[in-house]
Amino acid sequence: MKYLIEKIKKLKEEKNAIILAHSYQNIEVDSVADFVGDSLYLSQKAKETDADIIVFAGVYFMAQTAKIISPEKKVLLPNLNAGCLMADMINHDQMVNFKKNHPNAPVVCYINSTAEVKAECDICCTSSNALKIVKSLNTPKVLFLPDANLGKWVEKKLKDVEVITYDGNCPVHHGVEIRDIELARKKYPNAKILIHPECKPEVSVLGDYVGSTSGIMEYVRKSKDRQFVIVTEKGVCDRLERDYPDKKFILIKNNMLCESMKLTTLDEILYSLEHEVNEITLDENVRKRSANCIERMLKVSK
Repeated sequence: MKYLIEKIKKLKEEKNAIILAHSYQNIEVDSVADFVGDSLYLSQKAKETDADIIVFAGVYFMAQTAKIISPEKKVLLPNLNAGCLMADMINHDQMVNFKKNHPNAPVVCYINSTAEVKAECDICCTSSNALKIVKSLNTPKVLFLPDANLGKWVEKKLKDVEVITYDGNCPVHHGVEIRDIELARKKYPNAKILIHPECKPEVSVLGDYVGSTSGIMEYVRKSKDRQFVIVTEKGVCDRLERDYPDKKFILIKNNMLCESMKLTTLDEILYSLEHEVNEITLDENVRKRSANCIERMLKVSK
């Protein structure tokens, strides 16, 4: 592994490349990544970088997003099979029909979606800024897709905005049930329960804190508590255990695993960077239209 890491780092320098890694990735990917974080943070870094090549250790929609906002860069996805089940739940035609059935309302698109879907939306959001984005529209009604759980969580928090949601979800987070939280409360009475808003609303309401992956990590950093139940993908728990060895972390369920996120390996990162393969390409018309959606989000999130 040491040889792989050294070779990747050397190639990055030679090719003026950076590696962006999502917090759900295998933890060894951090050893070569320039930036590790959630979707909003990585989008901002993709926008800001002066690198010629962006290697995205994540899933397809994330690499697409980097290409949308940095079209002059070469964006590589080490494993093209790394998709997103939530993003696959809505395509362009389903998006158009969703809008037709609910006219005269702005459309908020979760970043977990394809460029073709983003092109039909008014503004993008991530779990880090969903509340801020919906509030910024200053409207009594919005359409929200594809994650119904995140949309309904936003609606509950804002209270005065009707959020009409598309029926999509993240299977990993959607699989957490009320009984899982209740069991954790009994088993770990001194632990704070930290929940991602992609979970069902009836689950999220039971948490001590609800927030994005970066929000959960920041909560732990600031907290004086010593024990935490983590209700999101295993990669977050892995990084918290590494960064805070004096604290105890319990993953809510053993199956909190995004298989697509775990596909990327150091070998694949090296191969894609060395040979500059698996490049993300987009139709320019789609790219421009989807860029409007993302750029508007980034402007609101400054």
